[in-house]
Amino acid sequence: QVQLVESGGGLVQAGGSLRLSCAASGNIFSINTMGWYRQAPGKQRELVADMTNFGSTNYADSVKGRFTISRDNAKNTVFLQMNSLKPEDTAVYYCKLRHGYNDYWGQGTQVTVSS
Repeated sequence: QVQLVESGGGLVQAGGSLRLSCAASGNIFSINTMGWYRQAPGKQRELVADMTNFGSTNYADSVKGRFTISRDNAKNTVFLQMNSLKPEDTAVYYCKLRHGYNDYWGQGTQVTVSS
């Protein structure tokens, strides 16, 4: 089993920054993809950004140039640096780890951006 624990959410004004962290523990295979998804009220969960253990990244168009994903493979931790935040970034942000056909999710952390 894999456990994911997110931290770093909160309330910030538009234009501000937040940094999310997600630490994975348990039976973790070295080859995996870790990433961030978000879900706003009344909307489907969507990919924000993900990153393989080899360093390949993938970003949603809406966050390119503003958000940066990074990871510390030795600590099984993934980060999301969010800059120039907008009210439309308000959502619950979830961390996900994928290995093969298995997906593991964190409990989510709320990010609220006020205008």
